Amino acid sequence: MYSLKNIMMAMLLLLSVANYSQIKNASTENIKIYGKCDICKINIEKSGNQKNAVIVNWDKNTQIALISYDPKKTNTNQILKRIALAGYDNSSFLATDATYAKLPDCCKYIREAKKVTPKSEIDTKKQDVNPETDSISSLQKVYDAYFNLKDAFVQSNNIAVSVNAKLLLEAISSVKPESLSLQEYKIWIKVNSLLTAQSNAIITVKVIGKQRESFKELSQNLYEIIKTSKPAQPVYYQYCPMKDANWLSKENAVKNPYYGAQMLNCGNTIEIIQ
Repeated sequence: MYSLKNIMMAMLLLLSVANYSQIKNASTENIKIYGKCDICKINIEKSGNQKNAVIVNWDKNTQIALISYDPKKTNTNQILKRIALAGYDNSSFLATDATYAKLPDCCKYIREAKKVTPKSEIDTKKQDVNPETDSISSLQKVYDAYFNLKDAFVQSNNIAVSVNAKLLLEAISSVKPESLSLQEYKIWIKVNSLLTAQSNAIITVKVIGKQRESFKELSQNLYEIIKTSKPAQPVYYQYCPMKDANWLSKENAVKNPYYGAQMLNCGNTIEIIQ
């Protein structure tokens, strides 16, 4: 009789083979990922796998993962960061103490990678990262594009709004998740698709009122990411009581993007992010 665990492992293997066959021109790498048991194997492979893009096959005896991936869709930094977020130290990223502590007792591997790290806890160990693509610069491009979009709303210029929404969409697309800190990464994977959808909605509709509805949602989601990072200058989170809506500004002086000249100074600053 086969045990339930053996059946589950066989099913996972079959799924991995099926998914691997769908990865075209796959690159492969053998990478050290710390773990201990069969549950670790399931968690590591589940967190690293990505349909049609990544297959992770981890060996608990050697603690080596064979990672096959489509280099046009992802890279090992993105894959290993997801695995670290699940609680497993690897050659590029360390899990936080809090995440490691939540692992089942059978998964509590010896944290050898952490012993050789001078800091008590790090969320990333960046290797060969171009300074031009680090989290500050890539996210700052998003913030700057947003501020230009906000100014277009203040002017109530729907054409300028559409143009700046396209520039914001380009900035969002240019962010490299592997360059973000662990906390930024957690929020970015949560809001990235929302920011993209809301930017597209602003581009698609031509009526300023409809554009402002999407801008309200976009501002709420951008706030989630900007408060976890350090913008280049203080950012003022402001509130319009008439619309029950917020927005972000580089200036403390209120210039309401939901009304423009009609009620330019309606609102107040409720938080300073710096």
